[in-house]
Order: sequence, then structure tokens, then C-alpha cells
Amino acid sequence: MIVCFYKIDEKKEIKLNYVSNTIIRVKRISTENIEFLPLEEYIVGVLAGEMPIYFEKEAFKAQAVAARSYALKRIEYNKDNGYDVVDSIINQVYLDNDYLKSAWGRDYTENINKLREVVNETSLEYLAYDGEVIDAMFFSTSNGYTETASMVFNVDLPYLQSVKSSWDEKTSSAFRSVTTIPIEDFYNKLDLEYSDSLDVKILKRSSTNRIISLSINGIEFTGKTLYDKLGLKSTDFSLKKDGNNIVVSTVGYGHGVGMSQYGAEGMAEEGYDYKDILKYYYTGTTIKKIEN
Repeated sequence: MIVCFYKIDEKKEIKLNYVSNTIIRVKRISTENIEFLPLEEYIVGVLAGEMPIYFEKEAFKAQAVAARSYALKRIEYNKDNGYDVVDSIINQVYLDNDYLKSAWGRDYTENINKLREVVNETSLEYLAYDGEVIDAMFFSTSNGYTETASMVFNVDLPYLQSVKSSWDEKTSSAFRSVTTIPIEDFYNKLDLEYSDSLDVKILKRSSTNRIISLSINGIEFTGKTLYDKLGLKSTDFSLKKDGNNIVVSTVGYGHGVGMSQYGAEGMAEEGYDYKDILKYYYTGTTIKKIEN
């Protein structure tokens, strides 16, 4: 009897290059606890929470630099508060290692190594404008254009201007969406008196086709009000009555300001590197490194 022994090669986890003492205070929504995390470790968890793992590496690298910039800005804003960020879409989605080991199972090592490589290869990099770290907004899917910050957040930032984003329609399944809302729920959520009819007038759109203001049965709303109260995917939407339902059709997913994540994926698929992607979505910015 011949017995053969085969060596099974197990992938080893690569390590993060800790070359900074920067710590971020993360409030965990589920427990209300505040965790103190090395910034680079936090960015790995943000990449896991903010982008599908199958995305191109250059898209992930763009996200890493944007997420690190966003985190540094929150640290700056919240230096006198008890925490810097929460771990949800209120700021950036952050997933810890215990969660990822459970969610990814056998793929954990391969996936976590991909993200750690991204963080190591962009180590300490952030976006700056006029020497200051930027507020690097990002979102899922554009409607073909990103939106100027002043149209959404009432603040005019030169690096958050509208740009064309033609890749999203090809890369994102959320580019066009249709949602059906029972008519009673629709009126209740908008604090409107019930009516069997629906009279919608679009009063103003932005240059990117997102709704700024509209009237429903004679009552004026902002597009953002419907976005918030109805939980819409975008402010580029249309409404129509269909029997006892209101059908809402949307284009894009998210507030529309800054980098489109699916736009970044489309650029990466076409061969653009992460610096090209960041330069495109964040007008006039430069990449700098944290200095200890």
C-alpha cells in the first residue's frame, strides 16, 4: 500500500502597514459602544461595507482614498465630540472582522487580502484642495451626471461640482428602479389629505434632471423631501397613479454628490487607474499623505 501525503497550501492573511498613529472613534449603532480603531483598519472595514467585493481593484483604491479623506474630515469636525463617525450610511458603512469572517466564510482570506492590499497600496493617502483635506462625498449610482454640492447640501464646494458619469447605466443594476407605494401610504407619508386623484407638477429641475421642487395636489414640496419621506433611491424620479398605488420610477441611487461608486467601477473596467478616477470626480484636488 502506497500512502501519498499532499501538502495543502493555505492562504495567509496579509498584514496592514501601520505607519500612522491616527485613531478614529467609531460608534457602533447596534451596541452604542464607541470603538477606537487604527485608521487603516477602519478603512478596510469601510471598503467591505461600501463596495461589492467583485469590484475592480482600481475602483476600490479610489474608494479607499475617498473614504480616508471623509474620515479625516469627520475627525476634524468632531474633535470636541465623543465620537467621529457612526458605522452606518449616516457616515460610512463599516463592517468588522468578526462579521466578515461569518459573512464570507471560506472566501474570507481571499477577500480580506484584496482589501488590505488596496489599503496598503494607498497607505495614508487622502484628497486635498488648497492644502486642506476635502469632504469626499460619494454615493452609489448616478443618473448620468453627478450633482453639485450646493444643490443638495446648500454648500458650494469647488471640488464637488457636477460631472458627466456615463458608466453607471452599464455597471449598476440600480440605474433604473420602479417602486410601488399604496396610495394611502403615499399620502400619509407626505402628510397630505387622501385623494383618489393625483396631480403632479414638476416646478424645477437641476441641470442634471434631479427634481428641486414639485407640487402634489396643489401642495409644494422639495424633491429631497420626497427622497427622504418616501425612501426613494434618487431625486430624479417620476410619479404616476396606477389603481390604488403610486408608481415611482427613479434614475440613479443616492444623493448624487461626489464620486459615483458604479461610475468608478466603470472607469476601472475601461483601464483608468484610481488617480484618474479621483481626479475626475473631485475637481481640482490633489493626493497627499498623512504626516506623523
